[in-house]
Amino acid sequence: MSTALIVSILVLYFAVLIAISLITSKNADSASFFSGNKKSSWYLVAFGMIGTSLSGVTFVSVPGGVGAGAWHYYQLVLGFFIGYFVVAYVLLPLYYKYNLTSIYRYLEIRLGFKAYQWGAGYFLLSRTLGATVRLYLVINVLQLFVLDELHFPFWATTLIIMLMIVIYTLKGGVKTIVWTDTLQTVFMLLALVVCIVSIQQTLGWDWSTIWSEMENKNMTHLWSFDPMKKDFFLKHIIGGAFITITMTGMDQEMMQKNISVKTLKDAQKNIVSFSFVLLLVNALFLFLGGILYIYAQQNGWEYAPDDVFPSIVRDHLPQGIFLIFIIGLISALFPSVDGAITALTSSFCIDILGFERKETLNEQQKTRLRKQIHIGFAVLFTLLVFYFKWKNDKSIVDLIFIIAGYTYGPLLGLFSFGILTKRSIQSLKIPIVPIVCIVSPLICYLLDRNAATLFGAYKFGNEILIINGAITFTLLYAFSKKNLTAADETSII
Repeated sequence: MSTALIVSILVLYFAVLIAISLITSKNADSASFFSGNKKSSWYLVAFGMIGTSLSGVTFVSVPGGVGAGAWHYYQLVLGFFIGYFVVAYVLLPLYYKYNLTSIYRYLEIRLGFKAYQWGAGYFLLSRTLGATVRLYLVINVLQLFVLDELHFPFWATTLIIMLMIVIYTLKGGVKTIVWTDTLQTVFMLLALVVCIVSIQQTLGWDWSTIWSEMENKNMTHLWSFDPMKKDFFLKHIIGGAFITITMTGMDQEMMQKNISVKTLKDAQKNIVSFSFVLLLVNALFLFLGGILYIYAQQNGWEYAPDDVFPSIVRDHLPQGIFLIFIIGLISALFPSVDGAITALTSSFCIDILGFERKETLNEQQKTRLRKQIHIGFAVLFTLLVFYFKWKNDKSIVDLIFIIAGYTYGPLLGLFSFGILTKRSIQSLKIPIVPIVCIVSPLICYLLDRNAATLFGAYKFGNEILIINGAITFTLLYAFSKKNLTAADETSII
């Protein structure tokens, strides 16, 4: 199968997404862009969230990590599972109670305008960095395994992909994303299953033999019991739960599709059903990693972890399987990027520009301004991708993911303080929220940098997010006042 044919099929794939956009964006307005008019079907949102949660990085890196880490990643997945129930039964009721379009409005209702601004600001920062890293890594894979053979430059690939994403998200927003994410999740899961079956048939082994071989090669170990390591099971499970609570439940991108469902009960069904499906899908990715390494070892091949999956599929499986892999990779990428741009546009319009406050703006003015902001974020994404390519340093990628722990920590502290206490900070004369939101990540950074001196062999992992949130909560509590009245809570609504 020629590279030109692969590119042609990818163009057809984009055309399908654009067709969906044209259908779903008819008579679209700001309400449908930001919240889908709260008419989204819960089962479509649940299925589409699989693609949003499993980015292109997951598609490549989770199977690649099995060689060194066995199934230790699944400890984190079990933590995710626990966290989704907190999102469903603690956070979603709050968002529906106040009929929120931006979830950070809760922080204003409960803690004041500064908390609202800083919550939205941390989301804008973290989601912009995280989404562009995912975009950069997947474009790199496409460039290396497909487009370099056509002598197609990296910059052109990036521009075309960003242009396509803007075209199918610009008008419809959430209403379009719900449907495109559903389609892309289908393609991603299809690629996952087809690749597993193809390698199994190439090996000529039955499933029980493959599993036994994985066990013999220590690829199925689930638990890590060394508390000094980053993948210690309690760090992974507790950290995973809090990652879900913050990076799903306190993230506008993940929540805007959930609160686009008509009723709270349906939104909760969406989260709970999705959490069970995610257990199975992640197990399949880890099983894929095991079978990839068995296949490589049987033939004496050695690859870097992130190259195992794409290299074996491209060089040693039928070309049709490689095409399906590319479609699956693209399908894993787009839900995490198109949803991010839509959510960032929504948050900027509502939280920064105050669309819900400015009654002087008519619908036409809002639409024009929203489109300009949407395109602006697409330009920012493109520039950041070029920057990562210029740096060409994987430590940059690691740094961006670490930043998530520092940016979502204050969000965890702010939301937790609002939910778990009845204390008030709105009448304080000093700007306590900005101070706390700067000091807390700084303390965590200093702890992490000096961990060897302070704690010996101990290394911080996902618990840095929890520590960050705990420091934020403690400082807010120390400077807060008692006796929040009903009037305090409702005066801003």
